[in-house]
Amino acid sequence: MFRLQSVGRTWPCFVLVLALLLSACSREQVFKQESFVFGTRVEVAVYGSDEALAGKAMGAVLREFDRLHRAYHAWEPSELTALNEAIAAGGQEIPVSHELATLLAGARDISVRGDGLFEPALGRLIALWGFHSDEFKPVLPDPAAVARILAQHPRIADLSIDKDRVSSRNRAVELDLGGYAKGYALDRAAAILRAEGVANALINIGGNVMALGRKGDQPWRVGIQHPREPAPLASMPLYDGEAIGTSGDYQRYFEVGGKRYSHLLDPRSGAPADATRSMTILVTPRDGAGTLSDAASKPAFIAGDDWRDMTKRYGIEHALRVAADGRIEVTRELNARLEYYGGIKPDAVVP
Repeated sequence: MFRLQSVGRTWPCFVLVLALLLSACSREQVFKQESFVFGTRVEVAVYGSDEALAGKAMGAVLREFDRLHRAYHAWEPSELTALNEAIAAGGQEIPVSHELATLLAGARDISVRGDGLFEPALGRLIALWGFHSDEFKPVLPDPAAVARILAQHPRIADLSIDKDRVSSRNRAVELDLGGYAKGYALDRAAAILRAEGVANALINIGGNVMALGRKGDQPWRVGIQHPREPAPLASMPLYDGEAIGTSGDYQRYFEVGGKRYSHLLDPRSGAPADATRSMTILVTPRDGAGTLSDAASKPAFIAGDDWRDMTKRYGIEHALRVAADGRIEVTRELNARLEYYGGIKPDAVVP
């Protein structure tokens, strides 16, 4: 038989246990999911207390990454390869999805603003160098074959985009959105997370990173990879809506005779650009920040010593370059944010 007095003695213990359970359920933490897509490791991190909500949102993002990877793959069957085949065959007007038409229009605009140093129409040249593969063979292409492609002047500016129909006046155009799609995926991920009710997250696609909100009472913090060491060169806070992207010669490359040949091809020479080791840009909050963080780092990398002029064309004030000789050049705005490691200091801080 239970007595009221006994119940009264056990009630505080019940309250304590219940409070601990509720505290555990509501404790904010970082939830993560990872995958391998776009030829690289991707990671989505959500800061919050609702594990179910975080898991659902992150799962939706990773499924979107898979869809984009399949839809716009540059050498496996996709909508993009179908478009390339139609262009090569001399199709007058080729129907495409609204999304692809939008992607191509955006990529064309970024290319034109950078004097064509970002050139997504060089698919044939990229394949000739062996970068349309998951494994790279240390073999240099035939210089005559490179010269033939350059003589045809394939440019994304050759495309005519009329609503959801595309045509090209140059049949040598072969589109490769490898320098654009990861950034677009960042923007899609951010939109999905917000729609799912996630306010604080960090999205990382092989070093292309975008932040939403904060990590508790602190901003998210990211590192800038050293192009020749297995460690960060520096770290920095990344605030809500900002995106950071790096183009470097240290991920997709091969070596012949002790010389490094990366996948970042200079449209002017037809060869890998070799004046820069890495180019990092930070894009402050704006529409398409993720896309710009991916695409705009390419012309700045290829521009070499003219990198600062190129970043200004895209309205980018936060940038860091590691030159071929190891010199570190950084804009004043980005330098103010950076915490350098291992005694590293910039060789030049520029306006």
